[in-house]
Amino acid sequence: MADAAATPQTETAPDAGREAEEKARRKAMRRTWLLRLAMAVAALGLLWAAWYLLIGRNYVSTDNAYVNAEMAQVTPLMSAQAVEVLVSDTDSVKRGDILVRLDGSDAEIAIAQAEADLAEARRKFRQASATSGSLASQVKAREADIVQARADLEKARIDLERRERLADSGAVSGEELTQARNAYAAAKANLAQAESTRAAAAGEYAANEALVRGSSEETDPAVLAAKARLQSAKLDYERTVIRAPIAGIVTKRQVQVGQRVTQGSPIMTIVPVANVYVDANFKERQLRRVKIGMPAKVTADLYGGGVVYHGRVAGLSGGTGASMSLIPAQNATGNWIKVVQRLPVRIELDPKELAEHPLRVGLSTEVEIDLAGD
Repeated sequence: MADAAATPQTETAPDAGREAEEKARRKAMRRTWLLRLAMAVAALGLLWAAWYLLIGRNYVSTDNAYVNAEMAQVTPLMSAQAVEVLVSDTDSVKRGDILVRLDGSDAEIAIAQAEADLAEARRKFRQASATSGSLASQVKAREADIVQARADLEKARIDLERRERLADSGAVSGEELTQARNAYAAAKANLAQAESTRAAAAGEYAANEALVRGSSEETDPAVLAAKARLQSAKLDYERTVIRAPIAGIVTKRQVQVGQRVTQGSPIMTIVPVANVYVDANFKERQLRRVKIGMPAKVTADLYGGGVVYHGRVAGLSGGTGASMSLIPAQNATGNWIKVVQRLPVRIELDPKELAEHPLRVGLSTEVEIDLAGD
């Protein structure tokens, strides 16, 4: 009985020892793996710290960036009916290409009227010049009349004085004396009339001369005004042909043949795809070291990471996107929560790279700015 009881105890002791050894081995292995993991994490941390200190801190990036451009709105400068529309959306145009033709009938009539007004102004100036010569001759003739009237007055005065001296002696009759007196009065009246006529002629000459003095037919104010009206009418006629102000792609065309367009109302937009730029919205803390002129790299979702555009920081916006929104946020409230703001940064791209891989307005991009670059 004693031997039977000892046998299980002898068999249990080795099993317990092996189990303890296995637990110790697993614990040591776990400690080894944890140590290795800690070393790996520490190594990765050191590598990241070294990368950040040497490279990472010299770059800021954002994927909140979109292609933009200085688009041109095409607006007619006069109101008229569209008789021909030569472009459609997505058409590529060059600067100066004809986009729309408007009805020019009213402009043609205005040109004809302005030409008639100019001819009338020229005719009036020539007439005024000729009248000045005629009035000058009349003034000289009136001066001659005054000289003659003064001579007649002097003669009548002498005759009257002679007869008055002879009247007391009875050598001159009363009738003859009366005639002499009447002749003197008439000569005096004739002189006054001649002087008045000469003054009137001189006034007319001065008034007419004021219209033409110091001017030629081409510099006459009335002629210049008529020329201005003619140029304005011709300009209105030229504006019946609407041309592309820049080169680009036609978008948002809003005009149809037969439609009456209104002066100043947009009829289409032209996007200059060869001169697009990127508006990158960086967080405010990322902009501490960003300066104008720093180099930047841009990748577009359209082409992926295989196409990299090179550009430079062209400028920083004057306000954040929130402050420039249609309804700016009102922070002066009791429920205010600080939100990290973003400031648009304009990135100008290389025109040659844009020509090889064109972009369109509104496309998503990723931007990285080299803070250590010149």
